[in-house]
Amino acid sequence: ITHMLTQKEMLSHFLPLFEKGGKKYRKMSLIKAKKAVPGSIILTRTSDGIETKNTAEAGDMLVQNQTSSEEEYLVRAETFELKYQMVDSLGNGWACYKPTGIMIGYELSEADLMFFQETDRLEFETPWKDSMSVRKGDFLVVPVAQNEIYRVARKEFLETYQAV
Repeated sequence: ITHMLTQKEMLSHFLPLFEKGGKKYRKMSLIKAKKAVPGSIILTRTSDGIETKNTAEAGDMLVQNQTSSEEEYLVRAETFELKYQMVDSLGNGWACYKPTGIMIGYELSEADLMFFQETDRLEFETPWKDSMSVRKGDFLVVPVAQNEIYRVARKEFLETYQAV
């Protein structure tokens, strides 16, 4: 890895590519979520290992995707309210939610890696200031506001999203 790209560098390079080769997607699977315990550290694990880590702040929601990996991650309260609608209470603080938003996804290609003189993966800073790797075939995702960019592993992306 040559160096870790910032959010700003990722957005400035990839947003024009999203315009050309990105597609709009909707999350089709329900999620489970509950209020996160402030200060708790959440490791997001996908089928290919640990993706990232994040520390919960007051009001954050702990989300569990209903994929084969059941990956967990944190979502800020204000973002969560915009993206999810409660369907059912599950007890122990957990509830089932339906995703409501649309996002734009872009599949990372070998040419994208070569542009940055990388062969295996790109390393970049997440919106929550941790590092994240994206490999060929994984998806980069931006919300419609295009104010942040993050990775969704290929296997989990295909289990979770559908084109609209």
